[in-house]
Amino acid sequence: MEKNITIDDLAIMVQKGFNDMTEKMVTKIEMEKGFKEVNKRLEKIENIVSSDYKKRIEKLESDFKELKQALAL
Repeated sequence: MEKNITIDDLAIMVQKGFNDMTEKMVTKIEMEKGFKEVNKRLEKIENIVSSDYKKRIEKLESDFKELKQALAL
């Protein structure tokens, strides 16, 4: 049995489609904001770790240079 769709039914379906799309867009925007925040925090952590490793490597190089000089190599 076929159901006749009224203009009101069609309007409701179209409105529901727009509402669904709006919700998806808002969710995507919220997710993008969240990812940006996570990326900022990870970048800060990366800079801290990188800075620490750089200092440690420089210290090792200095210690190795002193050791080489002490051993007169």
